[in-house]
Amino acid sequence: MRAGFINSTGAPDILQVGDLATPEPGPGEVRVRIQFAALNHLDLWIRKGIPGQRLKFPHILGADGAGIVDKVGKGAKSSVGREVVIYPGLSCGACPECRTGLESLCPQYKILGEQVGGTNAEFLVLPEANIFEKPQALSFEDAAALPLVFITAWEMVAVKARVTKGQRVLIHGAGSGVSTAAIQIAKHLGAEVIATSSHEEKLSLAKELGADVLVNTATSDFTTVSKKVDAIIDHVGGVFWERNIRCLKSGGTLVSCGATSGWDAKTDLRHLFFRQLKLLGSTMGSRRDFPEILRLASEKKFHAVIDKVFPLAELSEAHRHLEAGRQFGKVLISFN
Repeated sequence: MRAGFINSTGAPDILQVGDLATPEPGPGEVRVRIQFAALNHLDLWIRKGIPGQRLKFPHILGADGAGIVDKVGKGAKSSVGREVVIYPGLSCGACPECRTGLESLCPQYKILGEQVGGTNAEFLVLPEANIFEKPQALSFEDAAALPLVFITAWEMVAVKARVTKGQRVLIHGAGSGVSTAAIQIAKHLGAEVIATSSHEEKLSLAKELGADVLVNTATSDFTTVSKKVDAIIDHVGGVFWERNIRCLKSGGTLVSCGATSGWDAKTDLRHLFFRQLKLLGSTMGSRRDFPEILRLASEKKFHAVIDKVFPLAELSEAHRHLEAGRQFGKVLISFN
């Protein structure tokens, strides 16, 4: 099969496209012929190398994808030809965390393309529990762009921040996949959304998604219009952290799923306990929420924002495009 993979970590030039052995499904597994895959910043971090990560080379990147069931293993009930969306989180399914819908806390939790091979290949074998029926209303492109960012954003906005109608929500990095999803989810829940970006064109597109207040962080301080917000959805990290704390109202919630500007952040603990703030970390979300996400997307309540589609042969260029921050929404890889 044709695949995009790495044999070491480093710059985009290390990405290779070539032939690897086609995997065979085992008991309870299915093989999916990928139609489209989507990139995430996770792909960039894994490609560059994360301290302590142990990859088995050649390693295939990619968490997101959509395609057609091509072959089924013994005991799997799916039919060949079924159009599916891939759920990117793998867990044991038996521990207390999995049984209560908190599988991202499973001791054996893995994400496709990170600890195991991912979607940047013509074929992917995975447990049958990790495929969901692709709604007919969604194209393969739309379906491939949904999973990781909408699962992550749903967990942050709806589950951890518990955003409700009339609340004010500050969402940073408006052009990212997670933030474009978070804006739409927050608006669906009835919130007022303040969106930030250092690019005017990305702010204009954020407004089209429903953002009510726009702040260009290259020319303005977001704290001037973001005082006493109920929730902050952030993956920028260090550079905004102290100002984020000041923007929260008493009892407010900050949910972080990343730190693209740096890992180190200073917190004045007096704000934390005097104002009873909630500072929450978030990685992925729950499989139980994915059907609802697919349903709302199929009903056009929200949609994946697609920036650009690259053929598999241009995987390195797709990484450069995402790494440069030129995108608004998702960058896709086509296998057609």
